[in-house]
Amino acid sequence: MDGEISARKGLLVVGLTFVISSTALFYVYASFPTLQENEKQYLKIPYDIEDAKNLGKLLGSYKDLYYVQVLMGLFVTYIFLQTFAIPGSIFLSILSGFLFPFPLALTLVCTCSAIGASLCYLLSSLAGKKLVQKYCPNKAKLWAETVTKHKDNLLNYMLFVRITPLIPNWFINLASPVVGVPLLPFMIGTLFGVAPASFVAIQAGQTLNKLTSSKDAFPLSSLFLLFIFSLLSLLPVIFKSQIRKKFE
Repeated sequence: MDGEISARKGLLVVGLTFVISSTALFYVYASFPTLQENEKQYLKIPYDIEDAKNLGKLLGSYKDLYYVQVLMGLFVTYIFLQTFAIPGSIFLSILSGFLFPFPLALTLVCTCSAIGASLCYLLSSLAGKKLVQKYCPNKAKLWAETVTKHKDNLLNYMLFVRITPLIPNWFINLASPVVGVPLLPFMIGTLFGVAPASFVAIQAGQTLNKLTSSKDAFPLSSLFLLFIFSLLSLLPVIFKSQIRKKFE
């Protein structure tokens, strides 16, 4: 009985959070300057590179006069997508590189990723256990075993899984509280772990008009760079293990 009440409360919080987030998103869009009729079709969440190009052109034409609105629009939309595990954030990363200076774009993307993923983590801790166990029980079980093996180096492990594309980000966000990953290493690992891939996406955004698909944003050289970063994230664990063996 208590479990059912707790589950209902969790679902209520998730629903309330969705309503509040949707309201914030609507407010940002409503505060945007009045668009021409032929422009309204492009003000939407991008789901492919053509959507990103059209939205980039639209926002770029308004950015100088409405800089704060454009920045906040990307900020709120990015967090919304991450919080509810909705696809499309990769195109917002590319757009950030197209619209803003590199340091600002990188800070924006990493911050939004950390905030949105942490909110998704908190919502999953309230109502995600049954969802994860129902739709991906085997995957969750295997990952729980891996997390247990790395319990002494969880921050480095979270950095590794964020840098590499081995585990989907939506699954990491939903399953982390279920398999016992604490919030702090999860948040810090996300903040810094998404930086290499964000670096590549933002750099690709500077040539947005030349891209023909999202795959163009991650050429083989960039994937090799991500591989190098993932190995670097494991170096402290390797050194720690070697030092421990010396003193045993």
